[in-house]
This record gives sequence, C-alpha cells and structure tokens, in this order.
Amino acid sequence: ISFTEALQHFQSAELSRSRGKVRAPRRRGVLAALLRCLRRPHRLQPQLREEQELALAMAHCALDDSEWVHMRILQTIYQQLTRSKLGCPRYGAHWEELGFQGRRGSNPLPGEIPRPILKIHSNLPWSNCVLSQLPQLLPAGELGSRKMRNFPFCIMSVNITRIVIQALQEERLSRECNRRQQVIGVLNDLYAAAFLRLSCLWKQQHGTVTNAGFFLKELELSTKKKPRQLLKCLEAYLS
Repeated sequence: ISFTEALQHFQSAELSRSRGKVRAPRRRGVLAALLRCLRRPHRLQPQLREEQELALAMAHCALDDSEWVHMRILQTIYQQLTRSKLGCPRYGAHWEELGFQGRRGSNPLPGEIPRPILKIHSNLPWSNCVLSQLPQLLPAGELGSRKMRNFPFCIMSVNITRIVIQALQEERLSRECNRRQQVIGVLNDLYAAAFLRLSCLWKQQHGTVTNAGFFLKELELSTKKKPRQLLKCLEAYLS
C-alpha cells in the first residue's frame, strides 16, 4: 500500500473515539502554565489545526486485524524492511526478527518504552512514507539478515514516533508546519530525520540495546529543540 492510499483511508475513516481523546483537556499546573507563557512558543496557524487533529487521532487509532488497510500496512512494512517481494503470515516468528514482542506484529519489546507510549500501530502511517529510505538509514543495511536482530528497530520506531508526536503537541513544530503549510509531511520527514540521526549515533558509538536509552534522550532533545537542524541534515543526506 502507498502512503497516500493509507492516509486517505484514515482521512475518511470514523475516528470519533480517537478524536475525543485528542480533544480531552489536559490538566496543567501553575508552573507549567507559567513556563509556557515565558517560552512563548509559535502557535500553529488555524488552517492547519484540522490536519494536526487528524495526526493526533491517528496516533490513538488501535490496530484492527479485521481492517484490511491495517493489514496491508503491516505487510508493506515487512516487505520493505526485509526487501522481500512476498507477503508473510499474519502470525509467526518473522515478526520477532523485526523486534516485535511475540509473533503478532503488534507489540514492541517490553520494558524499553516509557509510559504512556504510542503502540506500534501508531507509527505505521509515518513509517510507511519513509520505508523506502530506511534501508539506507538503518545500521548495517542488512535488514533481512541476522544482524537486524541486534538493532531494536521496533523499540526505536515506537519511541521516535512518540517523540515526534509529543513535539507536535508541545508546539515545537509549529514554526516548520506554518512555513511548509502542512503537518503530516513535517511529521514524516522529522521521523526519517530522527532515524538518520540515530543511525549515525549507532554507528559512531557502536550502539547496543543496553545503551539505546541514551540515544533516545539525545534524539528527544534534538527533535524538540532543533527540529529544523535535523530536517536540514536529512535534506543534505538525500540530495
């Protein structure tokens, strides 16, 4: 499935329950409100609010085995990561090789992801857009080999999605979204840019699963504090 078709599905799907979660007011303390005023973040322009709400609603949309589009997204991710031209069974050890917990292709490894998390289905729309580039961005470049097991793809993918979504919620991406007059495109590119940064760190510092938390902290800082710099690095790499 193409990213465009997947996005069109979510645009036309009934996401009222997910949208309700997005609209639910969050409690803010006095200190948080004061810091927000002092920071004076750039606000997202009104014409982009609907696209922002769609992106956040998609992040709350649960993986549904009975939804054919969801299953096609899973198959596409498997084929792109393994460079296979064939599909795969819905259940099996092949999902564990990509870093999922168990054989369903829906849960990341336990104990590695801060709570609350975006479950693995939450990042499917974003990652589908950049999967054609991930074989170049990921360490070793041998996604279909045993070396892939040494790289926690799903753990990192879920966490990068979480970081990018949080950056959107915290108005860290508003300036870039306003400049480009789009939200989801910025999220996709920032997801890829964060993976590129991760790949560089992983190679330079000989990353392992045990020190993955250190890389995530650096990625979160870069994504929220210097998103434009990350995006420029991605642009330079792809050109």
